[in-house]
Amino acid sequence: MTHLSNLPPAYLVTPEPSADKPLANFVAHLERALEAGIRLVQLRAKTLTAQQYAELAEQALACCRRHDARLLLNAPVDVVQALQADGIHLTSTRLMACATRPLPAGLLVSAACHDARQVLHANRIGADLLTISPVLPTATHTTAEPLGWPRFRELVALTTIPVYALGGMTADTLDEARNAGACGIAAIRSLWGGVA
Repeated sequence: MTHLSNLPPAYLVTPEPSADKPLANFVAHLERALEAGIRLVQLRAKTLTAQQYAELAEQALACCRRHDARLLLNAPVDVVQALQADGIHLTSTRLMACATRPLPAGLLVSAACHDARQVLHANRIGADLLTISPVLPTATHTTAEPLGWPRFRELVALTTIPVYALGGMTADTLDEARNAGACGIAAIRSLWGGVA
């Protein structure tokens, strides 16, 4: 599958859009991240209504298309298909609820994994890429116990699917992530800030 061989080293997970700022600010920020070299984006917006999410996703998709970047929606399958996004990101809960691959080949299926059971299930349903987290302490999920690099390496060894290290990642941890078997890093704050 050629679409997998060119996965970029950085996978941006968007922060939650601010309720008190217009969505146009969010899209402008996304544009800057894409200009800085981001080519794979997960639109994560849990506080928006379905209608707001769809509107934002349409704008984000147009933005990504201009930069030849791929946009994965952290949303139900029907929303991904209706908006013709490049794929889906399954939360670990959605992943475990999938008996089969939720999208046809040609669209990317990304899955969030935190333990061996989830990694093995992602293998079974044929996910295209995984995030394994949290590797290091992170400001976004302060109560989650970090896996650390040794445990991350063990989880990566359970799959042949490309893995992104998530949790406390910055441009400075890319080499360490790759040494532990990751194809790259996934991050919210460090990549949203425009560091590629």
